[in-house]
Amino acid sequence: MRILVSNDDGYNAAGIEALVAALRPLGEITVVAPETNCSGASNSLTLRRPLTVRQAANGFHFVNGTPSDCVHVALTGLLGFRPDLLVSGINNGANMGEDTLYSGTVAAAMEGYLFGVPSMALSLLDREWRHLDCAAQVAHALVSRFRDRPWAESMLLNVNIPAVPYRDLAGFRTTRLGRRHPAEPVIRSTTPYGDTVYWIGPVGRALDGGPETDFGAVEAHAVSMTPLRVDLTDHARTEAVAAWMEDR
Repeated sequence: MRILVSNDDGYNAAGIEALVAALRPLGEITVVAPETNCSGASNSLTLRRPLTVRQAANGFHFVNGTPSDCVHVALTGLLGFRPDLLVSGINNGANMGEDTLYSGTVAAAMEGYLFGVPSMALSLLDREWRHLDCAAQVAHALVSRFRDRPWAESMLLNVNIPAVPYRDLAGFRTTRLGRRHPAEPVIRSTTPYGDTVYWIGPVGRALDGGPETDFGAVEAHAVSMTPLRVDLTDHARTEAVAAWMEDR
C-alpha cells in the first residue's frame, strides 16, 4: 500500500514524525509537508509565486507553501504514482465543528479527496503533544483497518483523538460535526514601536456538543470519526431562495 502523508504543522513537527513511524510497517510512505507551520491555512493555494520542493535528511519532502499546495503538487507532478491513501496529521490540537473550515490539516486531506484519493485527517486534542503515542496507535489501527478493508468509494474522514493513554480510550465513534459558540474577541496590543496589532482570539466553547457529535465523543474519551463532504450547498433552502427572487 502506498501512503501519502502531509500535515499543516510543518515537516519537522512531532506529530508527523510519530505518524510516519506508526505507518511504516503498513506500506510505502511518502511525506510531502509544508516547510513551516501553516495552521489555519484552510484550503488556500499559492498562485502568485512558484513553489519549491526540497528533501530533508530523513527523506521527507517539504514545500514552501500551504498544506493544499503540498498535496496538489504531490498528486499532479511530484509523485510518479497514485497513492492508495492520504493521511494528514497528526495535528497539534483538535479540528472539530467549525474548526474544519479553517484547518490546514483537514485541507490537506480534502485536497487528496478532491483528486479521488481516500483521505484521513488526524488530530490530537492536546496542544502539548501529551499522549502522542496514543494518537500514533490510533493512526496505525485506522490505516491497518483500511488496508484490510478498503473503502468501497473514496471518502474524507476527520478523526479527533482524546489526549489520554491508549488503554483509556472508550472505543471509536462515528460522529457528526458539532458547533461552537462564536470565537472570543480579538486581543489588541501595542508593539514596541507604538503600532496597534491584533491577535485572533481563542475559539469558542462547544455550543452543540451532544453525544452524537465530535465534541461529545472526545468528551467521553472516544475517538471521533466524522465523514466529511465538500458540497456546501444548502439544499433545503434552494426553493426559498428561488421564491425570494420571484416574490416581486
